[in-house]
Amino acid sequence: MPSRKFADGEVVRGRWPGSSLYYEVEILSHDGKSQLYTVKYKDGTELELKESDIKPLTSFKQRKSGSTSSSPSRRRGSRGSRGSRGSRSRSRCKSPGRTPKNSRRSASASHQPDIKETRREILEVKLTPLILKPFGNSISIYNGEPEHIERNDIPRKNTQERFILSQDGSYISTEYSLRPRREEIKLKEIDSKEEKVVTKGPTSPRTFEVTTPQKKDLEFGGVPGVTLIILGLPVFLFLLLLMCKQKDPSLLNFPPPLPNLYDLWETRVCGIYLLWFFVQALFSLLPIGKVAKGTPLVDGRRLKYRLNGFYAFMLTSAVIGTSLFWGVELYYVYNHFLQFALVATIFSVILSIYLYARSWKAPKDELSPASAGNAVYDFFIGRELNPRIGAFDLKYFCELRPGLIGWVVINLVMLLAEMKVQNRAAPSLAMILVNSFQLLYVVDALWNEEAVLTTMDIIHDGFGFMLAFGDLVWVPFIYSFQAFYLVTHPHEVSWPVAAGIIALKLCGYVIFRCANSQKNEFRKNPTNPKLAHLKTIRTSTGKNLLVSGWWGFVRHPNYLGDLIMALAWSLPCGFNHILPYFYVIYFTILLVHREARDEHQCKKKYGLAWEKYCQRVPYRIFPYIY
Repeated sequence: MPSRKFADGEVVRGRWPGSSLYYEVEILSHDGKSQLYTVKYKDGTELELKESDIKPLTSFKQRKSGSTSSSPSRRRGSRGSRGSRGSRSRSRCKSPGRTPKNSRRSASASHQPDIKETRREILEVKLTPLILKPFGNSISIYNGEPEHIERNDIPRKNTQERFILSQDGSYISTEYSLRPRREEIKLKEIDSKEEKVVTKGPTSPRTFEVTTPQKKDLEFGGVPGVTLIILGLPVFLFLLLLMCKQKDPSLLNFPPPLPNLYDLWETRVCGIYLLWFFVQALFSLLPIGKVAKGTPLVDGRRLKYRLNGFYAFMLTSAVIGTSLFWGVELYYVYNHFLQFALVATIFSVILSIYLYARSWKAPKDELSPASAGNAVYDFFIGRELNPRIGAFDLKYFCELRPGLIGWVVINLVMLLAEMKVQNRAAPSLAMILVNSFQLLYVVDALWNEEAVLTTMDIIHDGFGFMLAFGDLVWVPFIYSFQAFYLVTHPHEVSWPVAAGIIALKLCGYVIFRCANSQKNEFRKNPTNPKLAHLKTIRTSTGKNLLVSGWWGFVRHPNYLGDLIMALAWSLPCGFNHILPYFYVIYFTILLVHREARDEHQCKKKYGLAWEKYCQRVPYRIFPYIY
């Protein structure tokens, strides 16, 4: 067993996790197994640190008295003199960078006391115990990295000498700052200055090196993958719809006969779709419903969102009901289903082009952390994180309104079409089950609208083709696929079978809703007495990872519930063809891929705490399987 370097009770300097700041700490204990020291800061905060993050007090005294150009104090002093207007140093004397060449040495020497004073001030900044106060339900304190799902991430510039700005990003730096207040004010200016720094040789005493930023890992197969998705997904959508309209939608009959392209366009359909979109936009702007704040952005701001999706759904239902009462024929939508899909696809492409073009006018701190600098990839993933026209948030609106509510309307259209096509006096039990199950899903999403504000779509991904096409085309026209299938492929379901399918649906819904409610409540108020029985793993940011309850069962219990419900939606269609089960297959691939994205981000952000979490909760989605 390796020997320990520091003894219990010894006073040393400990590095604050996620930064380059060192504070005076006392060694409390040492874990020989994990090789971690438990240390106590002056404010009472206790953390576990690696031995490499602990330095003896003497090493800091030597640095202060050092006079060589390679010492940290001289380098940091040079950094302050390189551009005093953007420096984090608060020296009041004239910057050496502005002195004549013949007096540089004396100016530097006269500036040295202020540099020492600044470094002393940096090291003596008081910690904020608010973010590190232990909760009653915490089972351990563990060094990790900042959370990913709680904030909007912007990529950091990878510099060697960033000794003030912590790795936690601007969320931590503005909400729970470890810096003096005056240093925060200069933060934005400092970042813009650092982008202009030119790397010079090591002999220059007035420059510092900037390392090359690491290349981003591109998702979805990189540029070739997203190109294939952009071009192939719309084609695949139309092939599925055409297959479903055939009397025998067997794979042996693939590909289906293609219609005349001229027949796919109808101006009236375009007008109806635009009317639908802008009426939903009008409903979203109505001053009803509460206003909630999103997660903090990189600059500390929290955008406001009007939560009136459920009211918009009720208004839409009233309009549709009135239309039926006045004899409006909704069968028109079924009869022109392909035309509506084409108009929605064209609209999503035009919207994506607009979003990409306007993103070039957006400030850098408003860009998506998922963007990579490649035109094709950024067009797909989205460059701008929260594109807004005034207070109207385009991404948030499209996430729930036109596509999700449109999905319910299309299901209703299919129910009425089934009665007309099959000469029924009432819809089939299979159609009633599909409509009821999916109606519950949509109403639940709109009723719990605030939970969308912490999803990956809102806080991480930009608004580009991926979300525009997914929200406006894929959701309404693919998620309604079972109802569309039943119009021309009837299937009779007995009541005992229906009871079993209902039980399966309710089982999935309970897992889905309880897991999401537990997660959302824990995010809003971790100290809620109702959650005191839950066990957690502590991260260095002061936030916790749930390792009990639904989130101790598998890492993504909400995904498990979602997949069970998806299976229940398809079972009423019977087993004559695989086509109605496309949604289950697709959704499984989607959630497994999304889980892999979550895993990658969380491992990078949580660090050691995430590794410990994975040991406690080994299964990702399916218990005892995956």
